Amino acid sequence: MNLHERTVIVIGGGSGIGWGAAQACLERGAHVVLAGRTASKLERALQTLQAGERGRYVSADITKEGDVSALFRGAERVDHVVVTAADLAYQPIVEFDVAAAQRALGSKLLGALLVAKHAAPRLPAHGSLTFTTGVASERPLPRGSLTATVNGGLHSFVRAAAIELAPIRVNALSPGWVDSELWDSIGVDKAAAFAQMAARLPVGRIATPADLGHAAVFLMESEMTTGAVLTVDGGHRFV
Repeated sequence: MNLHERTVIVIGGGSGIGWGAAQACLERGAHVVLAGRTASKLERALQTLQAGERGRYVSADITKEGDVSALFRGAERVDHVVVTAADLAYQPIVEFDVAAAQRALGSKLLGALLVAKHAAPRLPAHGSLTFTTGVASERPLPRGSLTATVNGGLHSFVRAAAIELAPIRVNALSPGWVDSELWDSIGVDKAAAFAQMAARLPVGRIATPADLGHAAVFLMESEMTTGAVLTVDGGHRFV
């Protein structure tokens, strides 16, 4: 199976891993639909991707069932869905914030359930769903209990959904450190932080959105892969 002339909906495709997935799909000859909350961000992403007639965008909030339902009802065709949207929070357990937890659960777990619910009736037998988790579920850090919990829950959902939605395939990508726009907004010396991180990793560098994009393409094209969590972390789990 290949992605030539297939249609891929990328939820969270406006930046980071989602942008990388959209780019990789376009390189394989696919049509892409970028979905997310901010229309201007999606429009800029399409411009930087140079998608032309092979790309369009739809404004949708993954935590709102009406938006998710409308996204799939309005799709002329959908062969694969990639979900990278997430709203996570890092905090000590003793300072646990219920609102932050609800946002994290909404974007990554409830959102995944809503996507599966409304995408499955539209997907063909060769179709797939690919979600994004993270290495925190296997290598948790202080302040990361919420993230670890949400990612672990999504791992379990992927395995269960692969059975229930078969022959539609359901998988997840589990990245480690990724060079994305997120790092530009958290007030750290990005170059120094990346140098320290890269020195710890067996592969000697931080992942790029393209690295994760090509991994997402593998999951979409691999007919024998379902219920899998593909870790693409440069060996982060082991250091």
